[in-house]
Amino acid sequence: MYPALPIQRPAGEAAAASGPLRRDPGSAAQPGIMGPGITWYDVLGVLPGAEARKIKRAYDAKAALLRPELIWGAPPNVLTAATRAQELLDMAREVLGDPDSRKRYDETDGLRRSGGGLGQPGSGIESVGIAPADVPALTGWRGPRRRRNRSAAVPDVRGLFYHVCLEVATRRGLHVRIIRLTERPMAVDGLVVDQDPRPPAKAPRAGTLTVQLWHPPAQPR
Repeated sequence: MYPALPIQRPAGEAAAASGPLRRDPGSAAQPGIMGPGITWYDVLGVLPGAEARKIKRAYDAKAALLRPELIWGAPPNVLTAATRAQELLDMAREVLGDPDSRKRYDETDGLRRSGGGLGQPGSGIESVGIAPADVPALTGWRGPRRRRNRSAAVPDVRGLFYHVCLEVATRRGLHVRIIRLTERPMAVDGLVVDQDPRPPAKAPRAGTLTVQLWHPPAQPR
């Protein structure tokens, strides 16, 4: 389908990069596949609770941007990102396309609340950079604490499409700066080829995440 190219990994994960991405459907996201704070719903750009037909439409729309005729002749780093993107999309469809594996995934990753409803990914207090220790106790409170400029792990957005990348980065409180790699791009969603900083680096909230964005080039008329 696509050339078997090595997938870009953060330092320290070289051993895990020797083969294709594999996971147990329905299990929690594993380091090296997706960083913390990114869900399979994010990969497809759908919300928890989305109907099966919407998940399929999202998969088909994104996979169509990776067709061989669109990435033919692209530089090696773009092909690497496209390979990773296709594998992430396939795994997201595998996990979310089956009702049983999707239920296990929702329960494992805490997307399903005790009442049976679905919560948003990253909806806990940890997602906004507040640890439980920062919540004042009901007794013995000595007044408001000084707000600290906390930093968080940089999400690995390589192989994600731009609108998904933007959603993930915004949720982390990061601003996204774009470096466009295509001079005359098609009017389609771009693919994130590389990023700065790379994981496992940390960035302060309201920091900047610079991404290299590739689009298939528009055909001359």
